[in-house]
Amino acid sequence: MARAEHLDSAALARLIGGWRAEDVPLPHALADALAELIAGNVLVDGAALPPQRALSAALGVSRGTVAEAYAELAARGHLTSRQGSGSRVRRDRSAGGDHPVEGRLASFGRTRRPVELDLSSGALPALSLVRDVVSAVDLRELDVYLADDGYYAAGLPRLRAIVAEQYTLQGLPTEPDQILVTSGSQQAVWLCASSLVAPGDEVLVEEPSYRGAIEAFRTAGARLTGVPVREDGLDLDHLERVAHRAALLYCQPAAHNPTGISWPAASRERLSEIVGRHDVLTIEDRSCADLVLDDRGVRPPLPNPAHPGSVIRIGTASKLLWGGLRVGWIRAERPMIVRLTQAKAALDLAAPVIDQMVTAELLAQAGRARQERTHRLRAHLAEAAAVLAERRPAWRWTPPHGGTALWVDTGTDAVALAERARRRGVLVTAGPAFSPSNAQRSRLRLPFWRPVDQFAHAVELLE
Repeated sequence: MARAEHLDSAALARLIGGWRAEDVPLPHALADALAELIAGNVLVDGAALPPQRALSAALGVSRGTVAEAYAELAARGHLTSRQGSGSRVRRDRSAGGDHPVEGRLASFGRTRRPVELDLSSGALPALSLVRDVVSAVDLRELDVYLADDGYYAAGLPRLRAIVAEQYTLQGLPTEPDQILVTSGSQQAVWLCASSLVAPGDEVLVEEPSYRGAIEAFRTAGARLTGVPVREDGLDLDHLERVAHRAALLYCQPAAHNPTGISWPAASRERLSEIVGRHDVLTIEDRSCADLVLDDRGVRPPLPNPAHPGSVIRIGTASKLLWGGLRVGWIRAERPMIVRLTQAKAALDLAAPVIDQMVTAELLAQAGRARQERTHRLRAHLAEAAAVLAERRPAWRWTPPHGGTALWVDTGTDAVALAERARRRGVLVTAGPAFSPSNAQRSRLRLPFWRPVDQFAHAVELLE
């Protein structure tokens, strides 16, 4: 896997998380937080830490605080410093692993200090439909599965059939054996990254893009190239210029995360033509496609290019229904499904049977679920827009077509803004977390689905 030779100050600030502690001097608390990352192999041996001035700006502390923390780490044997080359991590190489996991995945894996309000994720609570269906699951069907070992490597046949039917209804004829059930869409992305990308391959991703995908491809050793996202979707002229050299393209044409943009039909058609002509393996991530905010409904999948095997689709039940249902899927041509099923079986054998049973019942009522989500999200969006217009009129954002968050241009350093908010008990994610090049520094991803009083309180503290 690729080694991180240099860490941007914004990336390190995200990794550190809530590092301040009561009754502990700031330099010692910062040194402890960095030591934790080094011990956990999140900061790898030889990684160059940011310059003191840059990290102090990102964390909102004095340069002296960072200098003292670095000095303490050096005294503990965790850093080496040389004139002209800065400070580099020094750790036991026998600990294993050599690539840092940051942002979204690190936030799930590390213990966080209590916060007043966490807006670092756009994940939604469960629909009422989930409780209804869970309590009504037919246990006689479960008896059928209890009679064998419960390992369905590609997923329960009934769930695969229902997911295939959903794609067919959306204009992409699909058979059940073209579906692989995964433990959420994040596993689907990681399966594709680890199975289809070799170290050094160039992977095209949107700028900005879903941070879980950025992390997955980085971990696979890919060289990431950003393709700008405009207000009408991906910059296809730019894509045309770079597609010929790429091993893979990752994109989200429907309810793009983090911007909420959905591409018009003409853009989807042109993308299909481009990837078909250049024969670029393409992952279409439709994880947020069900979270519709406008009147045009769920956007259909990308049209198949000349070679249908060039496009892999990813979906999930977690966004529409509930994150606690760890059920996602991959839609691809049969040979690819066989390949990815083998990779998944080596990882976790199969997805949980009961989760799949519940998801199958829920997806049979997908229309009702979408209607309920759309109604609630529209109401929250209207309330959030009113709060921002009143309290942050200088902030700019494009009304999203879907999703759960606003992609806000604050007009200032959002990394520093997010750090100040963290000290006040509010967690938000600044733009560089969604950028393959740590750009988007003035942007915040601001989930709007919270009750309006919570959203308004968070906005008050974002200053």
